[in-house]
Amino acid sequence: QVQLVESGGGLVQAGGSLRLSCATSGRTFSSYAMGWFRQAPGKEREFVSAINWSGGTTLYAGSVKGRFTISRDNAKNTVYLQMNTLKPEDTAVYYCAVCKYSSISGSRSTYDYWGQGTQVTVSS
Repeated sequence: QVQLVESGGGLVQAGGSLRLSCATSGRTFSSYAMGWFRQAPGKEREFVSAINWSGGTTLYAGSVKGRFTISRDNAKNTVYLQMNTLKPEDTAVYYCAVCKYSSISGSRSTYDYWGQGTQVTVSS
């Protein structure tokens, strides 16, 4: 059974930083791309960032590019999202997900396992 557990969310002031972690089990982590998505109240879940199986290729949504950095540690079966210069509009529940493929993807339909989410709240 594949399990993903996110951590690191919280309340931060605008301009601050947070680092999210997502620990996985139950699948050969290093074989698959990983992604982060977020969902704000009343909005659809949207793509934030993704990383391919090796960590050599990354992809970001335009709204976070230059502020967020995705990385992974295949030895620890963990993917990270470093979030800097946070803005109130970054407030959402953040979800990590395992892709069906080893190559990078920004499409929700290519992810088949999801974590429970971690709340990020950015105050102005």
